[in-house]
Amino acid sequence: MRPLAALAALGGALCGAAAVLGGAGAVAGGAAAVAAQLGAVALLRPAMRAPQREFLIRWLLGMAIRVAVLAAVVALAATNRDRLPLAETTLGFLGVLLPLLFLETRFLR
Repeated sequence: MRPLAALAALGGALCGAAAVLGGAGAVAGGAAAVAAQLGAVALLRPAMRAPQREFLIRWLLGMAIRVAVLAAVVALAATNRDRLPLAETTLGFLGVLLPLLFLETRFLR
């Protein structure tokens, strides 16, 4: 579980940067991104040495998790604009998720 703890720590640091740059909405989006990435990595990690079919199914499910969480974040921000500014929340999600995606292979070892 050590790689997942490192992923969560990095995600927390990115959420801190999002807080400075975008406020509470960016933190909410960033926290959702960290949760989505943790779920996707936890799903894919056991299948790293599995047959290609199982690996691809788990990879696709991980991508579906990320898209579903993004849709939920956008829907929540769009319906609660007084508490979650749409632009800041969405950019917080993407600003945290994209660096985590680029570093994903380090957490899958």
